[in-house]
Amino acid sequence: MAVRQALGRGLQLGRALLLRFAPKPSPVSGWGRPGPAAAWGRGERPGPASRPGAQPRQLGLPLPDRYRFFRQSVAGLAARIQRQFVVRARGGTGPCGRAVFLAFGLGLGLIEEKQAEGRRAASACQEIQAIFTQKTKQVSDPLDSRRWQGFRLEDYLIGQAIGKGCNAAVYEATVPTLPQHLERAKHLGLLGKGPDVIPQGADGEQAPRAPAFPFAIKMLWNISAGSSSEAILSKMSQELVPASRVALDGEYGAVTYRRSRDGPKQLAPHPNIIRVFRAFTSSVPLLPGALADYPDMLPPHYYPEGLGHGRTLFLVMKNYPCTLRQYLEEQTPSSRLATMMTLQLLEGVDHLVQQGVAHRDLKSDNILVEWDSDGCPWLVISDFGCCLADEHVGLQLPFNSSSVERGGNGSLMAPEVSTARSGPSAVIDYSKADTWAVGAIAYEIFGLANPFYGHLESRSYQEAQLPEMPRSVPPEARQLVRSLLQRETSKRPSARLAANVLHLSLWGEHLLALKNLKLDKMVAWLLQQSAATLLADRLREKSCVETKLRMLFLANLECETLCQAALLLSSWRAAP
Repeated sequence: MAVRQALGRGLQLGRALLLRFAPKPSPVSGWGRPGPAAAWGRGERPGPASRPGAQPRQLGLPLPDRYRFFRQSVAGLAARIQRQFVVRARGGTGPCGRAVFLAFGLGLGLIEEKQAEGRRAASACQEIQAIFTQKTKQVSDPLDSRRWQGFRLEDYLIGQAIGKGCNAAVYEATVPTLPQHLERAKHLGLLGKGPDVIPQGADGEQAPRAPAFPFAIKMLWNISAGSSSEAILSKMSQELVPASRVALDGEYGAVTYRRSRDGPKQLAPHPNIIRVFRAFTSSVPLLPGALADYPDMLPPHYYPEGLGHGRTLFLVMKNYPCTLRQYLEEQTPSSRLATMMTLQLLEGVDHLVQQGVAHRDLKSDNILVEWDSDGCPWLVISDFGCCLADEHVGLQLPFNSSSVERGGNGSLMAPEVSTARSGPSAVIDYSKADTWAVGAIAYEIFGLANPFYGHLESRSYQEAQLPEMPRSVPPEARQLVRSLLQRETSKRPSARLAANVLHLSLWGEHLLALKNLKLDKMVAWLLQQSAATLLADRLREKSCVETKLRMLFLANLECETLCQAALLLSSWRAAP
């Protein structure tokens, strides 16, 4: 009995040493409980693309000094104690003392073994991440190149209006010189003219349209930016955050704009974020429906009472079939499909936060939708006119005056933003504001009315007032939506953690069903997912939505965040 007690005492001493000197939980700590700030209390993790010019994550980098010292000291101490046990045993030390000494050394050895297991798991995650980071880099879109110019409004054949917001009108468009439209443009006699607008038929009906309009042209309304290109680009610079590297190559003054240190950040490409292929200034044309839809925004030579200047900014983007609002008015996605749609928004928001950008105007009207070959919707976040993309402040906006712009959509403004009070040292933290908005939009995606459109206010609501979701919604999704709408940011999961929760709930059922989840089981599951995803990607000409989501999950893989997501799901499932 005395020896057993001594062994227990030695193991306790080993654990105490670990708790005293170990750093806070990290990937090397395995599936241990997350630290107090690991998932909820802090902003997003810095990613490899979080800083302009940042290099991709390197594998095999040495641990920081304090980690390396701890690892070496524990391993060395365990070895020394075990060697000294042999010496003491020979010297005739009492059995109780020898047992304590041996157990203490064995305990430290177990700690080192656990750390080594965690390091192996973290290394495997990094290797998988490196592979899929390369795979998910968007293939250069033919529209995102210099092979066609498109830097003038006259280069486009403009169709009908497809949308109108509070600061712009959007029209469908194509380039007549694209092979599939060249003959059509010649037939209509539109080459050499511009900007070209598809004419009306003799009977007043619209003439047959070209086979396709791959582009959407967004014409910003210019009320206060003046008529010089430099002033327009400066005033409307937020709209250029998702612009491609060649978007401004044809614009006078673009070099000056790009080199300006005061310009906004430019987003790296992401499949759930809109891409601006061309951006240029041009004279405002009289486009179809202008006099009826937005006469006050026109220059006076078109409408005597118009307030607009004669020149403005045009953005050329991909033309998507509809907005999320329009899609949900016609379709009711299944629970699984709705979960994947919510997951796509979280992936997009996570990318924004990694890049130090806050959208600040997320709503179903600003989310575009297209379909894969199986009819599954793919979501893209658009309209960055209200975004925060300041290189100097990041996601922490100084709020020293009430005149500082908080963002766009007031109904879906996170509580920490809507209740912020200005002051000399006040700051608004936007690191989880868009994540909160995703939680509100999730109600619409799952077939319910958005509770913050007329029912609740973000300034004053309580979590108990949130409507219950139907039982048909997966329990993990129900719990996550409520977590995303927590008033306190410290209790709200980050976009990355929330995305991992949904990834695991969709594809990790077998993993989560294990009673004693081990790191080696997690790595085996990740390797299986990686092989299946690579195979599925090779077998299809175009990746389906599920395959693309799996690739994004593996490209953002981090052992620590995945452990936190698994623990969170386990705690929800264990709750009564």
